[in-house]
Amino acid sequence: MGAVIDGCPAGVLWRQELMDQALERRRPGRMDLTSSRNEADKVQILSGVYEGKTLGTPIAAVIYNQDARSADYNSEEVKMRKGHATDLWQTKFGHSDPRGSGRASGRETVSRVIGGSVAQMMVQQLYPEARVIAFTESIGEIRLSEDESNQAFLMLQKDPWLVDDFSLRCPSIDKNAQMDALLRQAKESGESFSGTASVRVQGLPIGLGQPVFGKLKSLFAAAYMSIGATTALEFGDGFQGETSGKSFHDSAQDYGGMRGGLSTGDPITSRILFKPTSSRADVAKKGRHDPCIVPRAVPVLESMTWLVLADQILFQRLDKI
Repeated sequence: MGAVIDGCPAGVLWRQELMDQALERRRPGRMDLTSSRNEADKVQILSGVYEGKTLGTPIAAVIYNQDARSADYNSEEVKMRKGHATDLWQTKFGHSDPRGSGRASGRETVSRVIGGSVAQMMVQQLYPEARVIAFTESIGEIRLSEDESNQAFLMLQKDPWLVDDFSLRCPSIDKNAQMDALLRQAKESGESFSGTASVRVQGLPIGLGQPVFGKLKSLFAAAYMSIGATTALEFGDGFQGETSGKSFHDSAQDYGGMRGGLSTGDPITSRILFKPTSSRADVAKKGRHDPCIVPRAVPVLESMTWLVLADQILFQRLDKI
C-alpha cells in the first residue's frame, strides 16, 4: 500500500511521530474485537521530505503488507458476499484481483491516513488550535445520549486521541462496555452491526469553502462518503432540524458550523453512519473480519477531515508557509 501526496507546500515541519501514531491507531490487529490480521503498517517515505521539512514536491510513501492471506479470498462464498463490491468491480472492469478484495477493501484506508497525517502537519502549523475530534457514537442499538456526546467532545478537546483509551473508541465507560459485550457475542456468532461516528472540527478560520459547487459541506460529504461502508451523513442538527423557521433560527444554533457553504468559525459537527460488515456467518468465523467498522473508521474520518481542511486553507493562502 502507499500514497503520493501532491500539492503540499514546501516548509511544512515534518512530524514523523504523528504519522506513525496515526497509522498505529488505524492498523488491524491492535484491537481484539476487529480483524485479527496483524500488520505493523510501518511507513517508508520515498520522496518530498528533506532535513525535517517538506520540499513542495510530491511526497511518496509506501507500506509493505506482511500478513496477507490471499487464499482466504479464493472461495465463491467470499467473492459473492452480500453487500460487498467484489462482484461489481469484476463486472465493471472484466478483470480484477479478488485477493484481499482489492480497492473494495478497508485496507485502502491506510493510504488515506498517510495523506491525512501530512495534511494535519500543515494545518496545525498554520492554526495550532485546530482540532478534529471523532469517536464512536453508536453500535447497533447502543447509543450515546446527546449529553454524553457533548461531554465526550469536552473531554477530548485538548487531546482528541484520548479516545483510544476506550476499547471501541466510545468515550463512555458504561456504553463502551455494552458495545464491547455486543461485539464479542457478534464475533462468536458471525454477526455484524452498523454504527455511527461523530466528528467535530474546531479552531478554524471563518470563510473556508468555495462558492456553489465547492461548498465546505459538499467537500466534507464527498470525503466522508468515499470511505467504504458509509451510507448516511448529517451536519449539525441534521434531520432533527425539521421544524419551523422561528424554532430553528431562534434556538441560537450554529448551523453545524457552516452557512452558505462557508465555515462560520464555530465548531463543525457531523455524524456518519456505517452499514454492517458484509462478511457474516461462516465467512466471518473462518476469516479475519471486523464485526463493526466504526471503531477503526474513526482515525480514517479524522484523516479525510484534515485533507479537506488542508485543501481549503491552501485555497485561501497565496503566501508561503
